[in-house]
Amino acid sequence: MSEPLDAAQPARRLPEHAPMDQFQVAGGELVVGGMAVSLLAEQVGATPFFALDRALIRARVAELRQALPTQVKLHFAMKANPMPAVVGLLAGLVDGIDVASAGELKVALDAGANPAEVSFAGPGKRDAELRQAVAAGVLINVESNRELAVLAQASQDLGRPARVAVRVNPDYELKGSGMKMAGGPKQFGIDAEAVPEVLARVGALGLSFEGFHLFAGSQNLRAEAICEAQRKSYELALRLAESAPSPVQFLNLGGGFGIPYFPGDTRLDLAPIGANLAALAARAASEMPMAHIVIELGRYLVGEAGVYVTRVVDRKVSRGQVFLVCDGGLHHHLAASGNFGQVLRKNYPVAIANQADRPADESVNVVGPLCTPLDILADRMSLPRADVGDLVAVFQSGAYGRSASPQDFLGHPACTEVLVG
Repeated sequence: MSEPLDAAQPARRLPEHAPMDQFQVAGGELVVGGMAVSLLAEQVGATPFFALDRALIRARVAELRQALPTQVKLHFAMKANPMPAVVGLLAGLVDGIDVASAGELKVALDAGANPAEVSFAGPGKRDAELRQAVAAGVLINVESNRELAVLAQASQDLGRPARVAVRVNPDYELKGSGMKMAGGPKQFGIDAEAVPEVLARVGALGLSFEGFHLFAGSQNLRAEAICEAQRKSYELALRLAESAPSPVQFLNLGGGFGIPYFPGDTRLDLAPIGANLAALAARAASEMPMAHIVIELGRYLVGEAGVYVTRVVDRKVSRGQVFLVCDGGLHHHLAASGNFGQVLRKNYPVAIANQADRPADESVNVVGPLCTPLDILADRMSLPRADVGDLVAVFQSGAYGRSASPQDFLGHPACTEVLVG
């Protein structure tokens, strides 16, 4: 006997996601920025959209300030979310902004960031971008010998020495990181063994040397691995400082702080990281007395404060599996689809946002509208029953969402991004 057209398979038991309790539930609905999600959708005017909660961003910065020593500066890596409203909010909360293009530099300066506390990294800076950075007076993380020549010419033409830090590619990596940014051959930075020669050239060219940038990896949930990388980075910078043309003023130890995306992930423990940084700051007070230690965080500041909201436009059953077809997908949220670095696809935490108080009673696939099997937001996930018109929320979506996705793919409408609360 054939199954009814809308027969759902029973929910299967899977490893659980970390609790997504940063957002309240009221009247059965997820609340973002003080608004029920269905009302927020009406205010935005259309689905899909990203919504970031202003209060949650403030709370995360306050949590970090409490955990980290006061001597350590906190920077926002705006590649995680370059939305102008978000950058404007964080420019008033953190100590500096890290940018990775002239476009991001403009957003940061427009948001009121202090140029003295803006740093510019990236392996392929164009000549024009380097000149813009010199003119703006921001710190440039040098990643090649070619950049030195361009900066020397810009300094001469503009009548001001370029402020530079050397981005170092160390001979180690951040163990257990989602994306490894250092160790072995990399397009990022200058190999540690070549740095002394580069430092000599910085001095010979008359550039204004300020320090080092070391970024070993990102998205790490193991405090001990982060602490180890920070210690190694500090020791490497201390050795390299012996070849520097002037005392180190800026020591960016990178970030790497992860958030729980997938089943089985646990939240990062900040306490040992704070203690480790306090010990390094105490050492720096005597070993590099002019140096300010900087921690550069992106997703950790904004990732958990955001949700991606999309509406179910069709419900169908194919050979016993339920598919909720939505008006949003990988073209807006590439990372949640698994196509932004995942080797084996895993589900982000997902909820039926306007049925948030109901039990998960069926196994469903949440998919987007694109004509590709890659367009998946949840694969055989246990969720409350949803029908056409219901709202699906993808958590952990405040970082690497809209700006990191191919919005023009297949010509579907773009999505909106809002900061609320």
